[in-house]
Amino acid sequence: MASIKDVAARAGVSVATVSRVLNSHPSVSEEARTRVLAAVDALGYRPNAVARSLRTAQTRTLGLVISDVLNPYFTELARFVEEEARALGYSVIIGNADERPDLQDHHIRTLIDRRIDGLLVSPADGGSPLMREVALSGTPMVFVDRWIPGIDVPVVRADGTGAVKDLVAHLHGLGHRRLAIIAGPAATTTGNERVEAFRDALRELGLALPDAYIGQGDFQAASGRRATEGFLALDEPPEVVFAADNLMALGALDAIRARGLRVPDDIALAAFDDIPWFVHTAPPITAIAQPTADLARAAVRALADLIEGRTPQSVTLPARLVVRRSCGQDATDQRSDR
Repeated sequence: MASIKDVAARAGVSVATVSRVLNSHPSVSEEARTRVLAAVDALGYRPNAVARSLRTAQTRTLGLVISDVLNPYFTELARFVEEEARALGYSVIIGNADERPDLQDHHIRTLIDRRIDGLLVSPADGGSPLMREVALSGTPMVFVDRWIPGIDVPVVRADGTGAVKDLVAHLHGLGHRRLAIIAGPAATTTGNERVEAFRDALRELGLALPDAYIGQGDFQAASGRRATEGFLALDEPPEVVFAADNLMALGALDAIRARGLRVPDDIALAAFDDIPWFVHTAPPITAIAQPTADLARAAVRALADLIEGRTPQSVTLPARLVVRRSCGQDATDQRSDR
């Protein structure tokens, strides 16, 4: 098996540089980082942290790596994970990937190095070699919200297909025909799933989704703003913008207001992932709510089962549409605590 010295020799750098690259240290040049990662792939190097995860002693500690701690959905998810873990006698260490695969892998290495008993991960992308290594090593791991196809670990997630279909039917019933979506990253399962659900729902009603009405986002507010600015600059802008997460919806709202436009009089707005302050915007925003508390509890229980030698099943829970006034209707807020 290749060692870190072998990687350093192949990449033509020091062992310290290899260590910095593997730990996502910002001081390494892109050229050196590229050479080191190429050497890691060529030699099949496995960081010692993964090997150390093969153990029997328990620390009663779980690791949680979330995609973005600033996203209110993941903040709420982390809160309920910690609450359920505490009820089962576990502590939780949280790592924030900030939607960066390299930072995600850094947190995973660090958590395993600290001898956590198991991992809950919401992957920042679908191509992490380290994630596959961890799964193969036998470290108990559960994917929550997002998942990586081909990695055989339990997945706890919400299915938004029905809720997206309800949203599109609701918009169609209000007379809207030109519907646009701000998509999440194509490298994430949720990014792809929500676009396809939206496209399929439109198709069932005889509506198309032109390429011009698909804005590429990254689950961050700035990308929602840019995508919406692009929609509004079209000769025939959409009547509705559906943002595939809450932060992109807030960015979209900023772009709409910057143009001096009003929601819903000039353009309607809806979002995936409900957040508490959507009821306080003017107007309150129609959103698809995920059962965050139930997802968190199911994920922790599945991970505890793995740690204790049982074989849990994957869990899929339905999301639901919460109708408010941002799409042109007068509606009583139907949101309930998640």
